[in-house]
Amino acid sequence: MIFAIIMFDSLDLRSVLKRGIHLLREAHVPSDTLAAELLLLHVTGRDRAWLYAHPEELLHSATAEKYFALICRRAAGEPTQHLTGHQEFWGLDFEVTPDVLIPRPETEHLIEVALDRLAVREIRTGRPAKLTGENLSLLDIGTGSGCIAIALAKELPAAKIYATDVSPAALAVARRNATRLGFSHRITFFESSLFSIFSSQQSPQFDLVISNPPYVSRREAHTLPVEVRTHEPESALYGGEEGYELYGLLIPEAARYLKPGVLLVLELGHDSLPAVRPLLDAPAWTKILVTNDLAGIPRVLSAERH
Repeated sequence: MIFAIIMFDSLDLRSVLKRGIHLLREAHVPSDTLAAELLLLHVTGRDRAWLYAHPEELLHSATAEKYFALICRRAAGEPTQHLTGHQEFWGLDFEVTPDVLIPRPETEHLIEVALDRLAVREIRTGRPAKLTGENLSLLDIGTGSGCIAIALAKELPAAKIYATDVSPAALAVARRNATRLGFSHRITFFESSLFSIFSSQQSPQFDLVISNPPYVSRREAHTLPVEVRTHEPESALYGGEEGYELYGLLIPEAARYLKPGVLLVLELGHDSLPAVRPLLDAPAWTKILVTNDLAGIPRVLSAERH
């Protein structure tokens, strides 16, 4: 297929993009037009406005060859984000690699809920709902690319933020993102499973613990798209045979480590709520709230330590 592509006659941007879209559509790649555009922007180093303002611009044959090689890899199942090395989240550009979960738009609901509940807590205590993060300490468990911790650092410029992950490779990506985006001095990264890093030292007095834990069932692995099943890290995807096992560890640990008034905000899998919600029925938790995503799926579960 690559030979036929390289011999493709017209190398103007419009024709090359149309051919890329066609090849991805034939391979049943989701969001084929967007993927073809992003890969073309990647190889040309241009933005979308330039691309559509210069449809007659000719590509150098080496650039076209590079583009169609990426199209072939995307058609074979590699995620677009791994091919470009980038994914936008919360208005920021994140480096992504096969060592981290690709940030998803639905995870932005996690940030929204956290910010809303912090503001409500301030109002309830008689303080103004200022969201500078002054005197706030936050913990992101399972940080991956660092997208949650860094988004919170962006929104709460005076907050102190901690972030943990069990994967040294993921932490390396998160640290690079924090450095490149200008937040490395604001976030302390630890290699840790849940709260274990704090078991041998005095725990910081957190105001918020937030997590997007692995929540896919291993029994459902065969139902995942090939780009997820084959190319994203298993440790960030699978929460156990049922998918919700990690919540059963995280929530009781949070109850032991957290002080009254601390907020816990968790992302949910598409069918996790019935198994996870009862874990907060213990006396340790109050003010429990379920937030749906734009598709009406229960996506965020939040509560306050009693």
